Amino acid sequence: MVKSTDVKFMENIRLANILLYPLMTEKAVNLIESHNTLTFVVNIKASKNDIKKAFEKLFNVKVFKVRTAVMPDGRKKAYIVLSPEYKASDIAVRLGIL
Repeated sequence: MVKSTDVKFMENIRLANILLYPLMTEKAVNLIESHNTLTFVVNIKASKNDIKKAFEKLFNVKVFKVRTAVMPDGRKKAYIVLSPEYKASDIAVRLGIL
């Protein structure tokens, strides 16, 4: 029999496999400060909707918009714009990148 805690644990593992790691470049820091946007490297097969749901569930915030780009080295980058009531800088501090 599967326990509900096991199901929640597996769901968190699945969500963590969508958002791989935050990208910290000079441009990414400027986006945090000026456009309330966080930049993550994500799973290449993840859709914008998957990224939005995973981010909202893991960080308990509301996402306004997700933009994606595939980099020349084959990684997928997601620009996650937060709703105005949340601050990207607060999430960045929680992640330890600011």
